Amino acid sequence: MKIIFNIFLILLFLIMFVPPFRRFVFWLLVGRQLVKEQKKANRQSVRKEGEIKVERTDTNSSRFKGGDYVDYEEVKD
Repeated sequence: MKIIFNIFLILLFLIMFVPPFRRFVFWLLVGRQLVKEQKKANRQSVRKEGEIKVERTDTNSSRFKGGDYVDYEEVKD
């Protein structure tokens, strides 16, 4: 049990005080996932320059059928 504790302490000190080791641990934990997400976002957003993309919703499936007329009074000061 003592050897596990010693290994844990050594790793903790390495992470705290050795910047290259800290960067490597960060890359192992977070960096690879960030790279994957960036590649995924780049693949989705690749378009030609000047291209316009319009996403239309299906108007037939909408519950909204128009508005009602609302009477109003004009208030003058």
